Amino acid sequence: MRFTSQLQHLNASVNSSQKAAHYALKYRDMDEDLHSCILEQLERNSMNNRANIMYFIEHLCDMAQRENHMNFVRMMQKDILMVVDAVAPSDGSGAANVKVVRRVLQGLQQKGVLLPDTVTEIEGCLKERDTVAEHAALSPVDANGQREHSQNQTNSAKVNGVSRPDKRQIEQRIEEDRERHKRLRESIWAIGDEGDQEFERLWDDISDIGEDDYIAAEEDAMERRQALGVA
Repeated sequence: MRFTSQLQHLNASVNSSQKAAHYALKYRDMDEDLHSCILEQLERNSMNNRANIMYFIEHLCDMAQRENHMNFVRMMQKDILMVVDAVAPSDGSGAANVKVVRRVLQGLQQKGVLLPDTVTEIEGCLKERDTVAEHAALSPVDANGQREHSQNQTNSAKVNGVSRPDKRQIEQRIEEDRERHKRLRESIWAIGDEGDQEFERLWDDISDIGEDDYIAAEEDAMERRQALGVA
């Protein structure tokens, strides 16, 4: 299915998430099947891809609300715990995704998709999974770009029974996180299309001109004339 392929190839760009969301809404008559596909891909794909799907879910819910197709929103509300468990499992394998989950949950709460109590409850579970510093696969990077390991860690594919991502997955995740942080900084400085609304707000905050203002202006003008030697 094309939708499955789109989910598997999601990346850090907004365009890829929006494209997949547009596809889902285009075939909204199959919303239950598409929702099941999302849950299935969360179980099958790498932790990097699961993080991308988590960001996609926020775009999908946002677009579904704007197009008044609430089935996607309701199904996601019902299965949000399943989604969180897949993106940031309790075994620690998705510790790097905890921040992603928190950021998306906050976005969904702001958009009215999730209730504050729901987010608070999930946050309680995430605190136990936020073990990035302790997870061998996500230990600090040394000067050569390699992950540092303590002496009691082995080079096996698993540490404490948890699969360790390979070098390619780590590099991909670093690059995607860098792209998201870049977009976040851009959004902070972005100026909304408000027309003259900002000017009107500033104008309203300025007090009316009074007699004191005219006197101060006349004094300033007199000082300038004196400085220029004008009578």
